Amino acid sequence: MNRGTEILILSSSLLTKRRLSLSVIHAPFCHEKFQKIWHFCEFFIYLHVILLSIVFKHFTMKRLLLCLATILTVVVSHAQPKCNDDGSVTFYYHNDSAKSVMVDVQFAGRNEMKKDPSTGVWSVQLGPVAPDMYPYCFIVDGISVMDPENPLYFPNEGFKNSLLEIPARQGTLPHDILDVPHGRIEYIHYYSKSLGATNTAIVYLPPGYMENYQKKYPVFYLISGTTDTEEVYYKVGRVNYILDNLLAQKSAKEMIVVLPYGNPSKLLVTPPAAAAPQTRFGGDVFSKDLINDLMPYVEKNYRTINNREHRAIGGFSRGGNQALFNGLSNLDKFSYLCSYSSFTSTDIPAVYDNAAETNKKIALFWLGVGTDDFLYGNARDYMEFLDKKGIRSVKEFTNDKYGHTWMNAKYFLTKTLPLLFNKKASDEAMKNGQPAPAATGQEQQFTPGVMARLFPRPIISPEYSERGIVFRFKAPEARKVELDCETLPQNIAMERDSDGVWSVVVTDLLFETFKYCFVVDGTRVADPSNMYLSPDLGFKYSIADNPHSPFNFASQGDIQHGRTSYDLSRQEAWYMSAMPSTPTMPAFIQLVPGKNDTMESWFKIGGADAIADHLVSKGKSKPCILTTSTLDFMPGGQQMPGMNVRVLRADDYPTWSQRRRALCKLLIEIGKEPAPSFPAMGGGGFGGGGFGGGGF
Repeated sequence: MNRGTEILILSSSLLTKRRLSLSVIHAPFCHEKFQKIWHFCEFFIYLHVILLSIVFKHFTMKRLLLCLATILTVVVSHAQPKCNDDGSVTFYYHNDSAKSVMVDVQFAGRNEMKKDPSTGVWSVQLGPVAPDMYPYCFIVDGISVMDPENPLYFPNEGFKNSLLEIPARQGTLPHDILDVPHGRIEYIHYYSKSLGATNTAIVYLPPGYMENYQKKYPVFYLISGTTDTEEVYYKVGRVNYILDNLLAQKSAKEMIVVLPYGNPSKLLVTPPAAAAPQTRFGGDVFSKDLINDLMPYVEKNYRTINNREHRAIGGFSRGGNQALFNGLSNLDKFSYLCSYSSFTSTDIPAVYDNAAETNKKIALFWLGVGTDDFLYGNARDYMEFLDKKGIRSVKEFTNDKYGHTWMNAKYFLTKTLPLLFNKKASDEAMKNGQPAPAATGQEQQFTPGVMARLFPRPIISPEYSERGIVFRFKAPEARKVELDCETLPQNIAMERDSDGVWSVVVTDLLFETFKYCFVVDGTRVADPSNMYLSPDLGFKYSIADNPHSPFNFASQGDIQHGRTSYDLSRQEAWYMSAMPSTPTMPAFIQLVPGKNDTMESWFKIGGADAIADHLVSKGKSKPCILTTSTLDFMPGGQQMPGMNVRVLRADDYPTWSQRRRALCKLLIEIGKEPAPSFPAMGGGGFGGGGFGGGGF
């Protein structure tokens, strides 16, 4: 199996030891005669990296963190809520027109807030509470609203929550962002034959991944819960920071972590009709994609150790169910199985009825759940079932993390990561596994009634059809609801039906991509039915992006995709398109974010990666590198030998539709230009003796 040639491009993030981090972009090749050419490219770019390292020799990690701390202080000074010295939390929300406001936070439920008439600011103090991360939102006149002043949010298909991060008063927490080497986050897209469309996932690469190009790594497939997106284990579960910290302590093995999307059918151009969340797996789209599409993609494009002893699978809630079922059904591929707040089918007879053989194949079978979780009864019953079958497992229980929560998910992750791919530690844990606690008859059970309460029939919004885009919002008690759209000069009034659902049809913007929200009796609200949020610094709008558009991943078919990586230290994004089988100097475009944008905006709203993927695959543009970096590390400004940096500034265009058009135009113009050649080095290069004798 070819892992491909690794082309080094500058990502500009600083690691410890005053070294620059390099982004590894994989371009698979089947022709060996190109190997020397690509090794030359690597060597050429590496020389530039050395020069940049000299430029940065005075810029230590300590100074970088001080700089970041200053930036974060500015952001946090305007963010809500406020963590007090006594462990309590004061929530603030400004709204002059609201009649009533409550805060709904996971550690305290719903609580009324009081308004200061002189400022229009509502507030309430709650707690004290244990340091951790807690989802919360405001209930404004009966409508759930994210905190518009908080940059941290909970990615989800449905509910829209902000995140409260309460720091430890002494010491640190496992998920804290510490002064340690950090891994890398990459967003991948790949054509899934099982899905019949493009699927998505997130990949974490350990800090040392870019330093030793011969080293291969084990892989942990980690799946989020029902209605969660693939981002949740990253933005809420903080798996990257937890693992960074454990690696710095030498308490875990280096590994690649892959975060799949547990509900891939929702990515189809026309998703299936809404139904109750799936609870049984096997033969479903997710399971087929995991084994037949995602795993082969990861093993082709990353340096992985491809055997069962070096693969793990785990997940939270529904993700735990998916992980257990697929792990147990594929014990020739996985030997480490982890379930957090979940259980799975007892109908896998080849596994459960052959305990001796099953126990030999499983290096770690780890099960954790809170005794106050609504799934506790089901999870305990499953543990007891395993015990009766003679199948060994490790069991962990909590009673102080508010039930079925991501506080538990993070805690369980912290307990299991040190055991993965560590035979001695996992053997010891399995040896000390205890039987399931006896049933009391009082355990909570996950029933159809609980399912219906937690997952009511969803509202479809936006809905695309030939007649236009239908936007819907349920607010039975609202007096007035409007659609606020960045591409329209004024808000559009919506109409209410007998069920309290407000709607409007927009016919003029069918293939435009734009930010929008609802204005409910004067309060802005993101669309709770749309999982795509704009990652703005302030209020987070919803994103309308027609799945039938060729610039939407859903409609792109079986093409090669580039990858987008995020440098969390420097807050910048880097994308590199798929590379051809012949050596090509990629075009270089700097995408400057707008005033209220983040490093994600050009990709999450601007669709820069999807646009480039489409145009490159159709031969309308050349392979390219896109970045939101300031490029302030480049000696002599933005120009380097062999690089012609084009610049596109978001603030030069008032809407994202116009920004996307500008990017399309620029990429197409680049496609019409003569192919750039690699610069020569010392009179050799490609034209002279650059590849004669010996080479690289």
